[in-house]
Amino acid sequence: MESNNKKLGWSNLALMAFVSVWGFGNVVNGFASQGMKVVVSWILMFSLYFVPYALMVGEMGSTFKDSKGGVSSWIKTTSGAKLAFLAGWTYWVVHVPYLAQKPQGVLIALGWAVNQNGSMVKNMNPMILQSMCLVIFLLFLWISSKGVNSIKRIGTIAGTSMFVMSILYVILAIAAPAITTAHTYHIDFSMKSLMPDFNFDYLTTLAILVFAVGGCEKISPYVNNMKNPSKDFPKGMIALAVMVAVTALLGSFAMGMMFDPNNIPKDLMMNGAYYSFQKLGQYYGLGNFFLIIYAIANTLAQISALAFSIDAPIKVLLADVDNRFIPKSLTKINENGTPVNGYKLTAVLVGTLIIVPALGIGDMTSLFNWLLRLNAVVMPLRYLWVFFAYMALKKAAEGKFQATYQFTKNKTFGFLAGLWCFGFTAFACIMGMFPKGVKTYSSEWYFQITLNVLTPIILLGLGLILPMIAKKTNKETENTAA
Repeated sequence: MESNNKKLGWSNLALMAFVSVWGFGNVVNGFASQGMKVVVSWILMFSLYFVPYALMVGEMGSTFKDSKGGVSSWIKTTSGAKLAFLAGWTYWVVHVPYLAQKPQGVLIALGWAVNQNGSMVKNMNPMILQSMCLVIFLLFLWISSKGVNSIKRIGTIAGTSMFVMSILYVILAIAAPAITTAHTYHIDFSMKSLMPDFNFDYLTTLAILVFAVGGCEKISPYVNNMKNPSKDFPKGMIALAVMVAVTALLGSFAMGMMFDPNNIPKDLMMNGAYYSFQKLGQYYGLGNFFLIIYAIANTLAQISALAFSIDAPIKVLLADVDNRFIPKSLTKINENGTPVNGYKLTAVLVGTLIIVPALGIGDMTSLFNWLLRLNAVVMPLRYLWVFFAYMALKKAAEGKFQATYQFTKNKTFGFLAGLWCFGFTAFACIMGMFPKGVKTYSSEWYFQITLNVLTPIILLGLGLILPMIAKKTNKETENTAA
């Protein structure tokens, strides 16, 4: 029997989940999208969406404690191999917009580290910059194909440093008016100032918040390493929600003290984190000290995330795939254990998404904001499979699946909770397709919304086409071999 000192307590789980789910960029993006009205939005998001989402993940992890494929395994057990392949495909293909933006993040962080301002990227011609991004992406695609892992280890250290600095920022920014002579903006705590309008424009920003709080299914395997899963897992998830909520709310207040909520800079999503640390250094008489440390750490973290996100998702997709759904040519492995043809497919999809937008989006700030919002539309599509699996679990026959922890024993309530989260996620993704920050019905507006609609359709549609290609090509390969 495993000793207690090898078991996780609820506080250990909450801290692990907090580091993996939350980041300072989420605070910046939320504030840039909604200003101080994001405070009420965060409260609603955590209470009505994030807490049930996290508790459902706990039940799924407890029910399928021996599965190694995460969501794909949950779908395979509850709904069959074909849907499991589509879930696995979704989990991989949603990383394409993410990979298309990471080289931008590398150049932006590097520019701030060297020049201590955002001019290097902000004033650059979008086509020139995106061409540089393509070169960076192809370079790291080649590095990843060689099985080089040192960059990823450096990124772990850098990522941890950024996490610590993010917490430090919230503390020092909130404390600045009391212990320094810094000029800060007055925050209006009236309901009129904090309550969202719930109009069409507001609804288009929900995808950014869903994108921020998603991904806690990564911690699902740990539910079975807990001392008392039925009691400690919900404690850990509620503690996680409280920590994230407190960080989001205090971070939003800190941003509201530094930036005028009624006059938010257009490039705040792109440069907001750097502006924040630059101002923090000025408050405490340290110049650009905080900014330089953050920019260096973020450069290394962005590089690591790029290398890791090229390599890991495609390997997860192909590791345990049913050969009825994937052409054998895609599973070809080189001497370094790299799926070379899978890498080539990644290069084509990401390269296209790097270059094509630069043809119709006029400036770098708009291009960055658009690609970030596209990520907020596409990345949450993978969460749909979590809720689909949970609904399938609750619909299963009584006694078919056993769990040490359950979000709810009531099947009807559980199914409806899964349906609510599924519907809300889908709604947020659809509303996120409508462009923000550009003139409505202008040529750029039409260009952006066309890309926003076509990108997820094409990426997910490939997952429907591949089984048909596999059926034909795999049979031809077998006939040739015979």
